[in-house]
Amino acid sequence: MNKEPFVIGRTYNAPNEKVWKAISDADTMKQWYFDVPEFKPEVGLEFGFTVHSKGREYVHLCKVTEVVPGKKLSYSWRYKGEEGNSIVTFELFDEGENTRLKLTHTGLETFPPVADFARTNFEGGWNQIIGTDLKNFLEPQTV
Repeated sequence: MNKEPFVIGRTYNAPNEKVWKAISDADTMKQWYFDVPEFKPEVGLEFGFTVHSKGREYVHLCKVTEVVPGKKLSYSWRYKGEEGNSIVTFELFDEGENTRLKLTHTGLETFPPVADFARTNFEGGWNQIIGTDLKNFLEPQTV
């Protein structure tokens, strides 16, 4: 079992404030991530969201564990009715007028060893979310 965390990094042509708002504001998050109306970047806040995939429903149960405004946001990530608990951490780094985001997802090995929770699924999901969805939100293409 691979116990290495999954890490992905991207640099966006957007200021820190815009990226922070994208990952920490419920109204903004639903435009590129998940619709989590109760989300606030407050330690201890519990929130959830549901994803439908391949005819199954995955209820995500999360709890904010760390907040450093403009720099870091962490929360637990588990699934209702399933073993395992993981941590997702977003870290932001100013790079001039750009912002580098580093996402680390630890604890993937704690989930059941079944195809639905395969590391490759998390890799594909985060690459889509961070590499495409967030990029398109932060850097809209003009026609």
